[in-house]
Amino acid sequence: MSTFFAKANEVERKWYVIDAAGLPLGRLATEAARILRGKHKPTFTPNVDAGDHVIVINAEKVILTGNKLDAKMYRRHSGYPGGLKEVPYRRLMQIMPERAVEHAVKGMLPHNKLGAQMYTKLKVYRNENHPHQAQKPETWTIQ
Repeated sequence: MSTFFAKANEVERKWYVIDAAGLPLGRLATEAARILRGKHKPTFTPNVDAGDHVIVINAEKVILTGNKLDAKMYRRHSGYPGGLKEVPYRRLMQIMPERAVEHAVKGMLPHNKLGAQMYTKLKVYRNENHPHQAQKPETWTIQ
């Protein structure tokens, strides 16, 4: 019995749609990261990008529990001294809820080149309209 290792050129990729309406941001992000990484497949290999494509729709309807809307901050830095920008999640969810979902998922992927490659397979949209009907995406439900 030999251990199976997936090869990058032999991976079969599918497309999945996740409806974010009414889901907590963290639960949505962990499930999306799991699919992007390929951990839902029996052929999971840690050093190969064996994951599938994920389309997240209704990003504006995702919920944050507790006091996170006011207490949690989205931070970015320009790289210059004094270049820290902070936006509360209440404001971020009004102006660009896609970025909140992308930021949560990116933080749950590996922090290396492989994680960056996995992150490119994530597509997030504010409402239920998306231009990926040609890929025939399957619906992924989260309990």
